[in-house]
Amino acid sequence: MPSSKHPEIQPLINGSRRDILLGTAVVSAFALGGQSLAGPLKDVRKPLGDKTMSTITVKDGTEIFYKEWGAGQPIVFHHGWPLSGDDWDTQMMYFAERGYRVVAHDRRGHGRSSPASKGNDMDTYAADVAAVTAHLGLRNAVHIGHSTGGGEAIRYVAKYGSNGRVAKAVLIGAIPPRLTRSPANPNGVPPEAIDGIRAGTAANRADFYNGFATGPFYGFNRAGAKVLPAVSANWMRQAMVGDIKAQYDCITAFADTDFTADLQSIDQPVLILHGEDDQVCPIDTTGRLAVKLLKNGSIKTYPGYPHGMATIHGDVLNPDILAFIRS
Repeated sequence: MPSSKHPEIQPLINGSRRDILLGTAVVSAFALGGQSLAGPLKDVRKPLGDKTMSTITVKDGTEIFYKEWGAGQPIVFHHGWPLSGDDWDTQMMYFAERGYRVVAHDRRGHGRSSPASKGNDMDTYAADVAAVTAHLGLRNAVHIGHSTGGGEAIRYVAKYGSNGRVAKAVLIGAIPPRLTRSPANPNGVPPEAIDGIRAGTAANRADFYNGFATGPFYGFNRAGAKVLPAVSANWMRQAMVGDIKAQYDCITAFADTDFTADLQSIDQPVLILHGEDDQVCPIDTTGRLAVKLLKNGSIKTYPGYPHGMATIHGDVLNPDILAFIRS
């Protein structure tokens, strides 16, 4: 692939093995269901004042953790790889204070959800979300997904979003329509980049994740960047709680799932927000292609913003999301 088209991924092609292992995350990690394994069987609630932390057990025995608080129109948050619902702290506080009911779950095998050796695919992820939303009785909800969570959100909206369940969706630095290079996606991320993520995760995920969190995810590897060590530490805290097998399997889910048909089938308004310096999900192969497939899509880009912009630039993104929800 010519460097003039994709300078952001040249380290993956030309660099050393360590550059490849660290740099591959730059192009994909995410940060990144029909009749399936999901269906609520058990709910264990732990009230925290006006907040609630809960789990439901789906059909295959996997426990899905979620937290929710507030009242009003529901907003459901879908986190990126290999993180947890805690990655949405900034947004959950902001929108709850403005009269919304906020819900965030931990994907199976991630965060506080139980380890999952099976079902680590987009159809099952979406079915798990459907189990949570059905259990909570959510209607007219806004679904917001970041990175891998953007793929999960789009699959959920496409399969379960009818009959008044979903009002709108927002994708932030998300993986759709497809991340990896293929005959239908010739400018996608090279397969060797994805293999590097698998190798780094399997061999020493703590070291690999640390390089990702302190480097490309938040753009801390850029000259002149304001480095925030506590933000990287919080990323690591979330990632290392998750189950390595589920996180490893999720790489295939975020890399190889094609969301073209999902995007084309959605009638609801969808807003795409994408950083122009996203080193994880390059904007030209994700966001700018995804918006063309939507019936009712719009896109807003942010010069210089990185993949993790929702955390470090929440003061800018949150009002933009609020305006879209209210429109």
